[in-house]
Amino acid sequence: MPAFHNLYRHGFVRVAAFAPHVAPGDPMENAARQITLAKEADENRAALVLFPELSLTGYALDDLHHQALMLQSAEQAAAALIEASTDLMPVLVAGAPVAVDGQLYNCALIIHRGRLLGVVPKSYLPNYREFYEKRWFAEGPSAMADTVRYAGQDAAFGTKLLFAADDLPGFSLMAEICEDLWAVHPPSLDGALAGANIIVNLSASNALIGKAREREALVRVQSQRTLGAYIFAASGTGESTTDLTWDGQTIACELGETIARGPRFEDNAGLVTEIDVERIVQDRLRFSTFRDGARNARERLTGWRKVSFTLAPPLDETLALERTIRRFPFVPSDRERLDEDCFEAWSIQVEALAQRLRSSGISRAVIGISGGLDSTQALIVTARAFDRLALPRESILAYTLPGFATSAATREQAIALAGAMGVTHREIDIRPAAERMLADLGHPYAEGRAEYDVTFENVQAGLRTDYLFRAANHEGALVIGTGDLSEAALGWCTYGVGDHMSHYNVNAGLPKTLIQHLIAWAARTGRAGEAAGPVLERILATEISPELVPAGENGQIQSTQGVIGPYPLQDFTLHYVVRYGFGPEKIAFLQETAWGENSRSDWPDHVAEADRHHYAMADILKWLDVFHARFFGQSQFKRSAVPNGPKLTSAGALSPRGDWRMPSDMSAKLWRKAIERLKDELGD
Repeated sequence: MPAFHNLYRHGFVRVAAFAPHVAPGDPMENAARQITLAKEADENRAALVLFPELSLTGYALDDLHHQALMLQSAEQAAAALIEASTDLMPVLVAGAPVAVDGQLYNCALIIHRGRLLGVVPKSYLPNYREFYEKRWFAEGPSAMADTVRYAGQDAAFGTKLLFAADDLPGFSLMAEICEDLWAVHPPSLDGALAGANIIVNLSASNALIGKAREREALVRVQSQRTLGAYIFAASGTGESTTDLTWDGQTIACELGETIARGPRFEDNAGLVTEIDVERIVQDRLRFSTFRDGARNARERLTGWRKVSFTLAPPLDETLALERTIRRFPFVPSDRERLDEDCFEAWSIQVEALAQRLRSSGISRAVIGISGGLDSTQALIVTARAFDRLALPRESILAYTLPGFATSAATREQAIALAGAMGVTHREIDIRPAAERMLADLGHPYAEGRAEYDVTFENVQAGLRTDYLFRAANHEGALVIGTGDLSEAALGWCTYGVGDHMSHYNVNAGLPKTLIQHLIAWAARTGRAGEAAGPVLERILATEISPELVPAGENGQIQSTQGVIGPYPLQDFTLHYVVRYGFGPEKIAFLQETAWGENSRSDWPDHVAEADRHHYAMADILKWLDVFHARFFGQSQFKRSAVPNGPKLTSAGALSPRGDWRMPSDMSAKLWRKAIERLKDELGD
């Protein structure tokens, strides 16, 4: 079996893009420089190396493109590059002028292990402002030939070519050239529908103020529109600067996200990163409009041809990822982006609740507050929704419902928060009712025994919700739910008359890791009011606990994360299971990359030092097993009966009316067996 710590085992493809220092009009020298870079990429076990447009001759040659000696030298240089590739692993993509049937084409050469796999001509030739390509080249779609004899080899020729590895599922690529991306209908749109997961662009886009931003925006958007990866390499230093300058910009984007950027204005600038082709394949499976697009373009797609090759990556080696895997997939690392996301999440919650209040005609709300994260966020949102509707905050009835394990600190935090938010605080001590119910049930606790089982816990959780619903009946109010997405995924809620139920759950789409940052954002920006800031900071510093079991003799309180796992790890797993359908093996690899001792990921500055943990593989597999056992084997029946609540993240929601549907009686055996096999393989 391939080594576990090998990126190719887990659906990744390492790619490189370079902008070599160009020797204008000296193809053999340019080939030599590309060979050097290709060898470096081979040593780095890359599967793909991209060079810029007309990189074997130089782009800014003008009428010299029509010089016979130049074209002959370019073909000789291509032959040298093909020969040098014989013992190299990566597919090489280089630019050269190629004459076919009396026409000259601006082409991409696709090369692998001594073989010219194909030649792809440019479809759209710019002929405006500083560009005059129609003076020298013919448009690719006008070509009649489907094969070409070039550099001593016969190869496929045309604009509709796919290149696919027969030994690495998902590694299929196509090439388009510079202006093709700027066209109204880029060739890559059809290429993606035809099956290309990776699109490469050989470019000679010149440098202008602000143009780098424009190019990256185009590349990023095209990777999103094609539901794929897009790799871009523009001409760099050495090109003629008679009237233009070149920056050597290299970009790699995947599904609308920039995953790597190379430096600009440097000799031999470039990047090395990995494309998650499994992520692309899984995403396309989910988007029915992608399938519809392929169906509607069926006539255009029939002309596409596939050229196969064998990559033969070294699967027995340890190959860690170069790209960064975010530790918090629900929480942006960038502070500015985090603030934007928090504003949007908060606004979505507020608008959702405001509309539910409008449509119901109800102007009062009941909410249970514990001094913990979830009820705090729900109260902040409820208060703002009342403000939006010009309803008095006093009509929000915030109940504290102390039970057998409620701490003085959390109770005081809840009361202080209600006061700071200007809502009406009420308290109902549930202990007398709980003691009566436990006695009626004949529970050992009623006889003085310290038996704190699930019945003991759920009697309290159920009574709290029961009181809230009856208070809502009495007051003509709406019960606001507080349970979050992470708890729903893990089934960490009391079914029915418990924290599982409400009239409307504003937190239904919020993962726990994002809730923490939403509250911190509300405190930092004053969204909850200046008076609430200090109490919010105390709530954020409080251990996450359901407070249903009294502390032990050592003072240790009941810990949620000690039972269901650390929320950062479990939210990570939740994201990749629900959004992409990844299996445990892939997730374990990603988690170790992001959270392991040797992780290269920088910590976001908004994560406190005390919260910057690392996890050994044994711990990762332990909590991965807990997640899959609970998510697939235990919790769906609860998710099948959840109240309404707004979706908040692109990773989805778990409402049976929205993103997620599965049988309530599903078994987790398939996933847990995969984890056991992984434990055996890794010796954990």
